[in-house]
Amino acid sequence: MTAVSSDPSRPPVNRRTAWKILLTVVVSASAISGLLWASLGKGAEYYKYVDEARSSQVRLAGKRLRVHGNVVLGSVVHQAGTLDYHFTMESKAPREHATMTVDFHGIVPDLFKDGAEIIAAGVLGADGLLKSDRIETKCPSKYETQAQR
Repeated sequence: MTAVSSDPSRPPVNRRTAWKILLTVVVSASAISGLLWASLGKGAEYYKYVDEARSSQVRLAGKRLRVHGNVVLGSVVHQAGTLDYHFTMESKAPREHATMTVDFHGIVPDLFKDGAEIIAAGVLGADGLLKSDRIETKCPSKYETQAQR
């Protein structure tokens, strides 16, 4: 004989309650996914070296990215009385040599100068011009060992 065990202290699961739980889980997961997508969508920036950005110029045109390189000696042009700068940046060995023209509007960091290692953030045009709104300079190598000097 088969005995069906039913626990009278435990009520059966109501279908309405199950649907409420399922709906709560779906809505919560959707909200979390939406927040992650919204926060990462505009904040995500590509980090490329000059040679990588130039070789992918067609694909990256119109997108916001960050480009790493060195300011070419003698290329910085600053219009007096404005915050407009025009310069060329290049990739250095061991990377493949490439150059990129940058238009920047803003206050440059103190360490910005010819030959400085920088990261310029902005939008890459189809013509290869980076319209930058932020420049970061890398600290000079003052932490080199005595043997490297």
